[in-house]
Amino acid sequence: MGDETRPRARTTERIYNGMPARELGTEGWRKPWSGTNGGNCVEAMKLADGRVALRQSTDPDGPALIYTQHEIETFIRGAKQGEADFLLA
Repeated sequence: MGDETRPRARTTERIYNGMPARELGTEGWRKPWSGTNGGNCVEAMKLADGRVALRQSTDPDGPALIYTQHEIETFIRGAKQGEADFLLA
């Protein structure tokens, strides 16, 4: 069969902050922070170029926030060190 049967790969130039999350596909989204709220939470996807996409699980067609690997690492390290604890108060 020809290439027309293969899904088209999304080029990284076309991935942008605020894009419709559905354009990133349905495979690869994970819920690393799911809690006792019935599964309504933030979903994350690691992109081929190392960036990370986040979306709201209750709105999978809504906007995706795109972060660089450095931004995600900085956020997670800061959260582990308690720098985001003010969000819990």
